[in-house]
Amino acid sequence: MPPTTTASSGQQPGKSGRKKGRRARLIVLVLVLALVGAVAYGGYWSVSTVRASFPQTKGSVELQGLSGPVDVKRDSYGIPQIYASSDEDLFMAQGYVQAQDRFYEMDVRRHLTAGRLSEMFGKGTVDDDEALRTMGWDRVAKKEYDTKLSASTKKYLQAYSKGVNAYLQGKSGKQISLEYAALGFVNDYKPEQWTPVDSVAWLKAMAWDLRGNVKDEIDRALMTSRLGPKQIADLYPQYPYSRNKAIVQEGQYNELTGTFEQNGSSKDNGLSGSGGSTSGSGTSTGGTGTSTGGTGTSTGGTGTSTGATGTSSSVGSGTAASALQSQLSGLSEVLNNVPTAVGVNGQGIGSNSWVVAGEHTITGHPLLANDPHLSASLPSVWYQMGLHCRSLSSKCQYDVTGYTFAGMPGVVIGHNGKIAWGMTNSGVDVTDLYLEKLSGDGYLYDGKTVPFTTREETIKVAGGASKKIVVRETNNGPLLSDRSDELVNVGRKATVDNAAPDRGDGYGVALRWTALDPGTTMDAVFAMDKASNWSDFRAAAALFDVPSQNLVYADATNIGYTLPGRIPIRAKGDDGSLPAPGWDPKYRWTGKYIQQDELPYEYNPSRGYIVTANQAVVDKDKYPYTLTTDWGYGTRSQRITDLIEQKIKGGGKISTDDMRQMQLDNSSEIAKLLVPKLLKIDMDDKEVRQAQELLEGWDYTQDADSAAAAYFNAVWRNILKLAFGNKLPKELRVKGQCLWVDPVNSTGPADETQKVRECGQRDADEAQPDGGDRWFEVVRNLMNDQNSDWWKTPKGVGDRPAATNRDELFKRAMIDARWELTAKLGKDIDTWSWGRLHRLFLKNQTLGIEGPDIVQYALNRGPWKLSGGEATVNATGWNAAGGYGVVWVPSMRMVVNLGDLDKSKWINLTGASGHAYSAHYTDQTGKWAKGELLDWSFSDAAVDKSTSDTLVLKP
Repeated sequence: MPPTTTASSGQQPGKSGRKKGRRARLIVLVLVLALVGAVAYGGYWSVSTVRASFPQTKGSVELQGLSGPVDVKRDSYGIPQIYASSDEDLFMAQGYVQAQDRFYEMDVRRHLTAGRLSEMFGKGTVDDDEALRTMGWDRVAKKEYDTKLSASTKKYLQAYSKGVNAYLQGKSGKQISLEYAALGFVNDYKPEQWTPVDSVAWLKAMAWDLRGNVKDEIDRALMTSRLGPKQIADLYPQYPYSRNKAIVQEGQYNELTGTFEQNGSSKDNGLSGSGGSTSGSGTSTGGTGTSTGGTGTSTGGTGTSTGATGTSSSVGSGTAASALQSQLSGLSEVLNNVPTAVGVNGQGIGSNSWVVAGEHTITGHPLLANDPHLSASLPSVWYQMGLHCRSLSSKCQYDVTGYTFAGMPGVVIGHNGKIAWGMTNSGVDVTDLYLEKLSGDGYLYDGKTVPFTTREETIKVAGGASKKIVVRETNNGPLLSDRSDELVNVGRKATVDNAAPDRGDGYGVALRWTALDPGTTMDAVFAMDKASNWSDFRAAAALFDVPSQNLVYADATNIGYTLPGRIPIRAKGDDGSLPAPGWDPKYRWTGKYIQQDELPYEYNPSRGYIVTANQAVVDKDKYPYTLTTDWGYGTRSQRITDLIEQKIKGGGKISTDDMRQMQLDNSSEIAKLLVPKLLKIDMDDKEVRQAQELLEGWDYTQDADSAAAAYFNAVWRNILKLAFGNKLPKELRVKGQCLWVDPVNSTGPADETQKVRECGQRDADEAQPDGGDRWFEVVRNLMNDQNSDWWKTPKGVGDRPAATNRDELFKRAMIDARWELTAKLGKDIDTWSWGRLHRLFLKNQTLGIEGPDIVQYALNRGPWKLSGGEATVNATGWNAAGGYGVVWVPSMRMVVNLGDLDKSKWINLTGASGHAYSAHYTDQTGKWAKGELLDWSFSDAAVDKSTSDTLVLKP
């Protein structure tokens, strides 16, 4: 029977983590939105339709399945705090409340993870579904649920599902969300019941966006068509360990014991009674001499790599280069067809988190800050809430608050009454691509033909006929290349050299990824939520196998860091930086994973703080395993470290507001390097010189109202384009940007009549050079080589001069930037500002992507003019190849005060609600953009004081 209600009031559901321009292929929605546009705000989109889906937030509701009453207390921002007397009631209520606010978002997410988007949106998303079905996220999630998760976790997932379904019972689509009302014009789609597997599968989507370096693997291999080994090495420089400190500084791997130790194991590592390994693989090969992370360089076509062994680790280097080039140029598009869940398909994903010990804080207790950098989405990928047992006992074990995902029980990041924790992406390499030699019904491995593992998948399409596909898997994983007819044909015709096996029926590309094996991350979430000390937290982290994250920790007196994850031990000589030959057994994963007690950690380091911002985890000479060759380069982490050190060395104590101010730091590290050089260049054109003068006395701070920041970033963008972008292969350049270039197979510079026109093939926010801190390091390394070939560029349009050295190229970039901004912002530099270029638009990721303006107006919000920039602590990221618009953001910010949890602060990118006309749709965004934080109530008294609405859920 449907829930009964006695009073009502309103607020919130949602959206999904889909994508930008490419996601505009939701063809059926053109008709939907045209119809909606025709009736405008009258008729179907009436006030009653808009309000029909707003949740009840006052009074009471009867829910079958509850064992006792549950209170849902919402503050003035609609953020819920739930109070129950049993674990099952707590998570059932969580499911009900999240469905109230964001069920549409939850529904799209589960269709995304299951490869069933076409059931909602029609034939325009079939390609997406094919790629997702090939990887089989939902199949893995079901195995995970059936075979890996604990009985208590299953019980909580079932309770959560029961709560979601209690909300759905008896409701029509338009009573759930405005978006369903729009879909109803051409689609008889009806939401299904929620299942526990729907919740678990979301972890696979999150893991995909945080998967590590698969994009870099592809990009390095693609570069070999135009760049040589030395050039590629220039573009992937070694991590600057001496300048940008690794996360772990007071520990190293002990070859004798086969464990990671901090200061000779003099401090508790939290492992006692923790339950052991992250992977269950049993053994490890510590001290094998495998390549250490952080080299990041590649030798393209030479057949060697900069790993410790110097042996080949790539089919792109001398074995099947032509096959690989052709396959990977298409594979990049296939991967881009996988809808983004929380990030820009792995590019630019970052985050900041740091923790400061009580000896350095005003309160005398630790402070912990976190701000994950993810794609801007509407609603935010995060959902804020508190889960409170009225009395802690074996029957009811949780008293936790923080950020979670709509559609998933528990809290992912936050604090309970004893500890707090935050996360940043570790960037650990847990994916490898394999070029597979295909033959008949099988593939070549170790000199023999091995049959594929196959399955048939049926994709149902709203308004059209279903489509069947066959998924083939090798011993390395699913053949992603099967999802493109073009790739299949290329594989059949690919030219290879004598070192590769005979072509047979062509080549394919398979994906090996740890997340395609069932894991225990859902167990880890609940274990963290009730952890009460460092040992509990480390035991919980041991279960957090995918995605591998940097975890920072604090309690009232201690701080810590640990790296969890199922991290593969590769064969000697294979550093995972480039695609490998699937037919050669020596490149298969060993089947062994780094054990929990071998992974880096720190606990109460003597310096009194720990900073993680996607930099190297540990110095390469302190650790035997290759974690990745593609760390972030430490620009943000070192800036945060410097800010903390400045405060400490100045004799000051750090406050909660100091932590907030650090999160808002807009300083540009690349500007500090380049501006002194740019100011020394003589400019002939008075209008360019006028722009150059903006940089005089500039403090390198990228505030939204700064004209200097606008001009500098335009100069930086043009330096990158002239020095590097125009020399990259078309597969890495922005789609539609065309150049006349030398033919690929030419032996020297071609004359003008021999040049060919090549147009870029990447979406703007995926192209290179993206301008992140890898490019900071590239330019830094070339600064003293005035005559490097990278600084040479031909004459531009009109009177734009050619360049033969660094300063000539910088001069040309300053000229180009002046006229670019004149076109964008006007001739009068007094009107220029960084915020006019650097704007954030929030778009509903399905119906808000295309269609009549009236619908986009209804669902989307913005723009906001933002401060910050690429690789700054306030990381409002933009892609220099594509433009200045904001691509990813600090998706939330929090500062936890372990001295008084009620004095902690938090903010979300948007709001609690996914309902477009709710007061809580984007009510936090303005404050977020200004860098403000909200009060974060935790204690019963503080929550009661901040409560605006109370809903009682009754059995």
